[in-house]
Amino acid sequence: MNHRARRLPRLAALTLIGGLLGALLGTALSGCQSDADLAAKNQIPDEPPEALYNQGMAALQSGNIADATRFFEEVEKQHPYSAIAPQAEIMDAYAYYRGNRYDEAVAAVEHFLDLHPGNKAAAYAYYLKALCYYEQIEDVRRDQKTTEQALAALQEVVDRFPGTSYARDAALKIDLTRDHLAGKDMEIGRWYEGRLQYLAAINRFRSVVEKYQTTSHVPEALERLTECYLALGVTDEAQTAAAVLGYNYPGSTWYQVSYDLLKAKNLKPEKKPGSWLNDVF
Repeated sequence: MNHRARRLPRLAALTLIGGLLGALLGTALSGCQSDADLAAKNQIPDEPPEALYNQGMAALQSGNIADATRFFEEVEKQHPYSAIAPQAEIMDAYAYYRGNRYDEAVAAVEHFLDLHPGNKAAAYAYYLKALCYYEQIEDVRRDQKTTEQALAALQEVVDRFPGTSYARDAALKIDLTRDHLAGKDMEIGRWYEGRLQYLAAINRFRSVVEKYQTTSHVPEALERLTECYLALGVTDEAQTAAAVLGYNYPGSTWYQVSYDLLKAKNLKPEKKPGSWLNDVF
């Protein structure tokens, strides 16, 4: 009697657990059924390539990027050898770009170029890839890997398709991109100079002068070189930096700062033989 009484709670517990497991299993099965129903509902039925493409365009024009990419990608899935498939692939890349999904856009461009390197839309594809990098350029205080990727991609457009509208716009963006990279070197150079690490600072300012001569940062870079060389007691290089600054940017306020620094040490701007600056300018 007592033994049977002790088993009753255990049987009740097992019955309760069994009921809970059944409920959970039912929920899981219901969830799987819902996922299957959802997948079936989202599946795009077989249609002519033009119909799929037009639905993609309609979705893109209405701002529905997700549906646009689905329809464009479905053209290739259902009709990979159709005449409109290459256009759908490039529009797929553009739709991702419009949605600021740059990684997917670049992947779609590269997929298009792998399949159709000689297609008439190749110039636009290279340009679109460059835009994806260009529009992700970060503030100069951040890492500039994307800026370097943008510069390389823009240069590729100019080299591959000279004389096109894509190349002309890429050339303008190259100037802005190079100015941005020069700005990054200036930011780091100032940081080093502020901590009296003059050699490290000089390397950054020199990089600006040698690699980015057409940018807006060169006058300041020359003035900073004057400061750093004076701090190290390398007066010949300081005088040459100021002389180059005065010759190339005579109206710059940076030249006046350099002139005053030299004057305070009874020196004047003057090109000295043997300076690396003489070879650059």
